[in-house]
Amino acid sequence: MGSIAESTQQALVLLFGGDPDLWVIIGISFKVSLTALLIATPFAIAMAFLLAFGRFPGRRLLITTFNTLLSFPAVVVGLTFYILLSRQGPLGEWQLLFTQPAMVIGQIALALPILIAMGHSSLQATDRRAWETARTLGASRTRAVMTLMREARFGLLAALLAAFGRIIAEVGASMMLGGNILHYTRNIPTAIALETSKGEFAQGIALGLVLLMMAFLLNGLLQVVQGKGRPVA
Repeated sequence: MGSIAESTQQALVLLFGGDPDLWVIIGISFKVSLTALLIATPFAIAMAFLLAFGRFPGRRLLITTFNTLLSFPAVVVGLTFYILLSRQGPLGEWQLLFTQPAMVIGQIALALPILIAMGHSSLQATDRRAWETARTLGASRTRAVMTLMREARFGLLAALLAAFGRIIAEVGASMMLGGNILHYTRNIPTAIALETSKGEFAQGIALGLVLLMMAFLLNGLLQVVQGKGRPVA
């Protein structure tokens, strides 16, 4: 018990004392994950809208595929892109393996199924008459799409938070594609895995607290936004 309490105390010192190595790791983690989310979101929302309101051959197959990919292991995603980006792989000439862009690619692949599947469910739950009414009143397609997105905003926000939570905390793809290089590709989950394997828990506890606080803040934000959207009784 004493060692755990001591490690926790050291973790708080690292976290609130401004330890440079710790905050570099945190900065890399947020930079990579936010970049992946920003790249993935526009395509995901467009695909979710197409699946919710489009009618075309293979639509049901695509919906089933994205729902299946929700449970796709991160380490398999990492292995797939490791093979593609390795020197012997078809994309080896890009020389992206063990770089931040490679980590971004892996996290995009993990975020897309969540964004598309949850976005599709949220958009499908909206009243289709909102689209038809907007178009009847002369609104452009873009304006009508924005109307539907406003109707589904809470579900779409939940999808964004779920995707961000998944990719910032995953370790398999980041470890395989980034290589856990200090001050370059070492992010929060890979640093926790490394420090724990060495039997040094202080930094791992500090980084775990960061993830815990982030989850609390994001869920609190979602609750606040949803509360503002409810009519006052």
